[in-house]
Amino acid sequence: MSTDYTFEGWMGEDPSSAEGNMVWKEYEPKPWEETDVDIKITHSGICGSDIHTLRAGWGPTDFPCVVGHEIVGIAVRVGSEAEGDIKVGDRVGVGAQTDSCLSRDGPCEACEHDEENYCKDMHLTYNTTYRTGGKAYGGYAVYHRSPSHFVIRIPEGLKSEHAAPMLCGGVTVYSPLKVFGAGPGKRIGVVGVGGLGHFAVLIAKAMGADRVVAISRRACKRDEALQLGADEYIATEDEEDWSTKHADSLDLIICTVSSPKMPLQKYFDLLALNGTLVQVGIPEEPIPLSAWALVPQRRRLVGSLIGSPKEIEDLFQLAADKKIEPWVEMRPMTDANQAIVDMEAGMPRFRYVLVNE
Repeated sequence: MSTDYTFEGWMGEDPSSAEGNMVWKEYEPKPWEETDVDIKITHSGICGSDIHTLRAGWGPTDFPCVVGHEIVGIAVRVGSEAEGDIKVGDRVGVGAQTDSCLSRDGPCEACEHDEENYCKDMHLTYNTTYRTGGKAYGGYAVYHRSPSHFVIRIPEGLKSEHAAPMLCGGVTVYSPLKVFGAGPGKRIGVVGVGGLGHFAVLIAKAMGADRVVAISRRACKRDEALQLGADEYIATEDEEDWSTKHADSLDLIICTVSSPKMPLQKYFDLLALNGTLVQVGIPEEPIPLSAWALVPQRRRLVGSLIGSPKEIEDLFQLAADKKIEPWVEMRPMTDANQAIVDMEAGMPRFRYVLVNE
């Protein structure tokens, strides 16, 4: 069945595309299946992962590639076997994952427990190939096709420009905050006051954490962090002996930084007995760490990867109920090349969202 619309978007053709050299092109989406949903894109968030992928910083990129995995729009075609009671005209979103095994070839523990993001057959929303052989293209585009299991309905009361960055940036920090119990009685540290970090502050406060401490290199983001709801701010390059002064003061740290030069060893000094540091930022180079950061106080280092469809649904509802409003700047889709350059330069406060006019 043919459609009366075409799939076209900002195509990265080589690593130079990360420097603002994407090209607008038409492309062929994955072959249609009756479990799919076609979405007319209204909003698409810009994530740091987009730039890592465009410049092939995490490994080879399957060029040509359309990035963007914080996709919000209107369902315009819904397959006869689609999940989730999605109907044409619904406002929906797709995050960083677009497929998993879903126990097709036998039981998968991750998929059976609503943890599809840890399925060993996990497929990302772009830079991957579906089991049918079709290529996955992302959200810097006009239309997007996705398996319905990973298409999430957006509740009333949540703006599209706010929902878009929650689909990756928001749920990436919500998931570990939820798993490690960032509620009443907990003291939470957030390393990096940026796209992910500002979400972590907002969400930890909405979950009822007793104290939220924002941690960044310089003091220049102090006022913004406090406006977001942080109770305290640590500037690691402007404050002497900060790791000693604030030692043993936190139960959980969410580290959103992707720089291999971060003082990871000292972050652990901030953790109390049995404290946990969750690394969600992924540097392109290894991070040195001594066992002495972990052993003396039985501290833990764990990782966390995006979030499952169920966690996205839960975050959307929390955001609607608690009126969580991320700081976003909307840019026209036509301005995508300049927007990714500005993103890499650290200009947004704190997230860019591309908007189709």
